[in-house]
Amino acid sequence: MKPLLAPAQNAPFMRLLREEARPNLAAYALAFVCMAVIAATTGLLAWLMRDIVNKVFLEKSMSATWWLAGAVMVLSLLKGIGSFGQQVILTRIGNRIVASVQLRIFEHLLKQGQSFFNDAHSTQFLAQQAFIATSARGAIDTVITAIGRNLLSVIALVTVMVVQDPTMAFGSMLIMPVAIFGLRRLIRRMPKAVMRGFTSFAEVMRLTSEAAQGIRVLKSYGLEADFRGRMKAAVAAAASASNRQALITAQTAPLMETLGGFAVAFIVVYGGSRVIYHDQSPGAFFSFITALLMAYEPIKRLARFNLELNGRLVGVKMFYDFLEQPAEETDDSALPDLVVSAGDITFANVIFSYRDREPVLDDISFKVAAGKSTALVGPSGSGKSTIFGLLQKFYAPQSGAVLIDGQDIARCNRASVRQAFGYVGQDAFLFQGTIRSNIMLGDPEASAAQFAAACHAAHVSEFVDDLRDGYDTMVGEHGLTLSGGQRQRVAIARALLRKAPIVLLDEATSALDPRSEQAVREGLASLAQGRTVLMIAHRRETYAHADRVIRLDAGRISEAA
Repeated sequence: MKPLLAPAQNAPFMRLLREEARPNLAAYALAFVCMAVIAATTGLLAWLMRDIVNKVFLEKSMSATWWLAGAVMVLSLLKGIGSFGQQVILTRIGNRIVASVQLRIFEHLLKQGQSFFNDAHSTQFLAQQAFIATSARGAIDTVITAIGRNLLSVIALVTVMVVQDPTMAFGSMLIMPVAIFGLRRLIRRMPKAVMRGFTSFAEVMRLTSEAAQGIRVLKSYGLEADFRGRMKAAVAAAASASNRQALITAQTAPLMETLGGFAVAFIVVYGGSRVIYHDQSPGAFFSFITALLMAYEPIKRLARFNLELNGRLVGVKMFYDFLEQPAEETDDSALPDLVVSAGDITFANVIFSYRDREPVLDDISFKVAAGKSTALVGPSGSGKSTIFGLLQKFYAPQSGAVLIDGQDIARCNRASVRQAFGYVGQDAFLFQGTIRSNIMLGDPEASAAQFAAACHAAHVSEFVDDLRDGYDTMVGEHGLTLSGGQRQRVAIARALLRKAPIVLLDEATSALDPRSEQAVREGLASLAQGRTVLMIAHRRETYAHADRVIRLDAGRISEAA
């Protein structure tokens, strides 16, 4: 006999049961009790059909009629209570599983290094998280309801059929091997169809995200028609994949309807002849055929079980494939803290390349004096941003060492190293929320006086006072409700509040108009006061007041003054 799932699917599914279903065993047991009640009452309702026909229609007993009506009411009430309990319990368990899976995905995402995010579009993570979470929940729910409600109901109803007439029960069950054989071909096709659907959905999300975030460029370059064409193709592919899945699933209906019709026809002919020629009780015949008809729906759901489960397991496999990707940022909390007293920086014979490519930094050595400002200049691709990445432990050099106050940061834990830096980039990133909440990210424990001082030094108050909601103004996605200069000043205030001994400035004023640039420069001067400053600059006026200039070219230091 073939296993329910292929080995490639079985392993992740069993792991899912261990990690997500096992913690909810007590709740699942309670759900099974509810499903057993549903199955038992369903079987008893079919069984009562014998007495209803015999006592009411043949014997015409009014007392039996009242008794049977009461029994039907009680059984129906119990079945309703069981259905309610099962639905509530499984929904709560399912929500817990979705939450657990989402948190595990996000936690593993945070452990990835910068290179991981460089290689994938952000909407891929969003689409994966939604698809994986619903797939994990759906896979477990599919199994639980199949074994619990559907299988138990079929067992109860088949028991009624066997008790009433074993020969008819055996004959009606002959359709099952035919149904299983017909469904095997559909099961093999489902995973590919589901994967195509996910890929198409992710592409629709990507195009929507890019259009929303790049709407100004899109309209400026007249790209509406191009994006409409791309979106039309992506939506058509998604619709085609969905239709394909629906077609595969729908093919179970004619198969089961036809086979079910054959079974009922057999029962009508055979059972009818038994009543007509062999004096079988009409009640037993009606009880049997009622049980058969009531069993039809759970049997149909069981027939689709493997089909649905294999579709869900695409997301489950994707989940564990993602979790098994090596975390680039492993837990290094056992390493000692970086202790910054002065803030001098040393690069000693550092060689670094991205994934076995040509070296971006080729045996470079330099020092940044504590409390001084040093500018890194040179053409794009010369290694300036890579130096920042190495300082913040986004990457690790293949050889050489990066030292702060004489301490090799490779031997210090990542959190303490990053705590040493205040960073302000060219495109100041703001999170969804208010101006206040974005600034407070620098130090969530900062006092009102410290907050006010940072905002004053960064010249944030100059524009906030003109806003209706002041510091409680929402900044919008990526801070797009603020101008470039305003975002920069918020970022500077955030860095000031952090009180980091070393400041990293990545072209922090290059994209600003003269008036905004002047305000930002004054804010940066406040930020730099008493701190070590390392800046990336292209324009001479940006680094004119730097204490030292290091010029890079093709990953080497060409000049240092």
